[in-house]
Amino acid sequence: MSDLFTIDCGEFLLREYTIEDAEAIYELTAQPEVYEFLPDFKTTLETRRDWVANYEIPSNKRFLAAVPTIEDQTYLRLGIILKETGKLIGFCMTGIKDELPAPNREIAYAISKHYRNKGYTTKASKALIAYLFENTNVDVLNALALTHNFSSNRVIQKVGFRLAGNVVIDNQTYHHYTLNKKDWGLVD
Repeated sequence: MSDLFTIDCGEFLLREYTIEDAEAIYELTAQPEVYEFLPDFKTTLETRRDWVANYEIPSNKRFLAAVPTIEDQTYLRLGIILKETGKLIGFCMTGIKDELPAPNREIAYAISKHYRNKGYTTKASKALIAYLFENTNVDVLNALALTHNFSSNRVIQKVGFRLAGNVVIDNQTYHHYTLNKKDWGLVD
């Protein structure tokens, strides 16, 4: 595990996925509190294992190998791993959102219902944003949250994103936020 990409966030790590994470990701994305807002993430355990092994881990390796120039890369998916227990309690990721106009790299996240309101998603998002702005050629990031997802909208605002407007995707209205690299240093 020492050769895995990690970002130390104090009491937890952001760590690239391993095969062993598939079951925890499956359990997380099966929680109604998660799939209500990320319905495409809900799947069977067998499919999740396949995705982690054959798509998500290889995608992470391609992304990391391309740093600092990542335009053509898809996603970097990082588990939120509690240091004390080694347990995956959520994830934070970046990738291209085809439904948005370029530049359309976004960040997204999810946290287990058992670990909400502890600041983990805010801290994880800040760490991923800092990594992207400090180590890659990314100049603009996007974030989306359903208009009624108050918790996610709050996290997005806390990490420095500014409302750019609303966008409709699959008949659902999202708040669309952007964050420019030049403004990142202005965030607390």
